[in-house]
Amino acid sequence: MHQIIIIGSGPAGFTAAIYAARAGLKPLLFASSVAVGGELMNTTEVENFPGFPEGIQGPELMQRMQEQAEKFGTQVVYDDITEVDFSGDVKRVTAGDGTVHEAETVIYATGSANRKLGIADEDRLSGHGVSWCATCDGFFFREKTIAVVGGGDSAMEEATFLTRFADKVYVIHRRSELKASKIMQERAFQNEKIEFIWDSEVAAIHGENEVTGLTLRSTADGSERELPVTGLFVAIGNDPRTHLVHGKLELTAEGTIAVDGRTSRTSVPGVFAAGDVVDPTYRQAITAAASGTVAALDAEHHLAALEQERSALSAV
Repeated sequence: MHQIIIIGSGPAGFTAAIYAARAGLKPLLFASSVAVGGELMNTTEVENFPGFPEGIQGPELMQRMQEQAEKFGTQVVYDDITEVDFSGDVKRVTAGDGTVHEAETVIYATGSANRKLGIADEDRLSGHGVSWCATCDGFFFREKTIAVVGGGDSAMEEATFLTRFADKVYVIHRRSELKASKIMQERAFQNEKIEFIWDSEVAAIHGENEVTGLTLRSTADGSERELPVTGLFVAIGNDPRTHLVHGKLELTAEGTIAVDGRTSRTSVPGVFAAGDVVDPTYRQAITAAASGTVAALDAEHHLAALEQERSALSAV
């Protein structure tokens, strides 16, 4: 039986693994069987992660995190977890190959998935003009004309932030009014760099090696028009990857895993959560990494408390 099993291979998962491994806990980390490294694997250049003043490619950053975790003794398994059982003192997780693994503690760090438009070339041009994170990629669009898709608070926040860099920001919304809060709407409406395109959806993304324009389709009459832009930011929401723990861990109103204050403790003792799966607000690589640190330390303290209980019982 393992002391710690970590589910997830993004910044939160690998940071938790680094801390747990350095504490001598020999963590077993389950990375995806398809895409190890989380959402950063879809990011070209990361310039806001501390320690890399010249920037670093997202895949390289995740590779370095994995190497550091393995250096201290983390065992990485390239498989998905298909089922979890947190009902007893011993936690059980079932891998894709059917093997059941047991541990005294589990750190759940599966992250979140950005909602996509679901159109051709969206994934192909990811990192080449298509983005889901303004704070990550906005800097690369200085003096450019770009577009943001969405009508909620996150879309208004992204559009407003992007005006720091871009000359022009179009906000494309499929309805004639926004879902965003009043204050966020007013802030966007008052920004001279933002122009709204109502009752429209993105029908196609153009560009060979980078985004060069969009085809917009009217949701009112189906007519189409071309919009020349060099960037497209998709801000239609994201979904935490919590499908494995529905009915097993308490969730928040936002659908993230509920934790106790600033800790990583979930509603089940011995199960901890970290990263975007507990964070509906910030969702940055550095905040996920910090959250992974918290989870590893909480798990370590939990294991120490269990050991003390065993020692006390054996002394009786």
